[in-house]
Amino acid sequence: MQQPISRQDGGRGRRRGKGGERKPASPPASPTPLPVFLFPHQLVFYSDQRSTHRRVLTLYNPYAFPLAFKMMCTAPSLYSVVEAEGSVRAKSCVDLVVRHQEVRCVNQGRRDRFRLQVRGGGRTGSREVWAELRRGEEGEDSLQRRTLPPPSPRLHPPLPPPPTCLPGYPTVRSRQQGLVLGVLGVVCVALLLLPLQPQHSSLVPPCTVSLTQKLVCAYILGQCLCDVCVCLFVWCGVCVSVTPCTYSVPGLLTMAFLR
Repeated sequence: MQQPISRQDGGRGRRRGKGGERKPASPPASPTPLPVFLFPHQLVFYSDQRSTHRRVLTLYNPYAFPLAFKMMCTAPSLYSVVEAEGSVRAKSCVDLVVRHQEVRCVNQGRRDRFRLQVRGGGRTGSREVWAELRRGEEGEDSLQRRTLPPPSPRLHPPLPPPPTCLPGYPTVRSRQQGLVLGVLGVVCVALLLLPLQPQHSSLVPPCTVSLTQKLVCAYILGQCLCDVCVCLFVWCGVCVSVTPCTYSVPGLLTMAFLR
């Protein structure tokens, strides 16, 4: 008894999967898009300059086969393109003239889009170009960018004022120090008011001071007065500088009490 011969699908048939379902053949790979060389990349029209109401787009064909092209726009009523559809020979270029037909204030700042579709050599490609109508004249944008003030630097908290530096004298930092200087100054004034000790007398009065003691007291008193003045100026927020006259205060006081 002969067994039935099973039928096998050849290379032309479709393969059967599990459950008897046929799997569809994989679609052929699509070719890569054709690069399009179109310059410039943007069209800018200026309302106050009639020479800019007409712009030129240049399409280059660096390939060894001719290209067929077609220009489309999102606002065809606002623009007119000379030779919007045609072809360009191999290793050559073609100019596309674009004119803006509605230069009005209502259209200023509006951005429209052009799309150029090309095909050749069994492949297709496209390129988009933006168009915009601006107010003023060409060159004013760059001039405004130059005249704009530089951006303000980032704000930082203000720095504390520098300490008052007075050469030759320490800075009084507390009221206790000022009080001590005041008491010391009063003691020096009291000692300077006492009479001098006689030089050729064997009897020494109980309330007399020598010349050396008066000189020392006068110097200390001058230092105290200077420090107290500096303390007052610092508390008042006044910046002062010490001059050479300040150093002569002890000498002046000494001369006044010795006369």
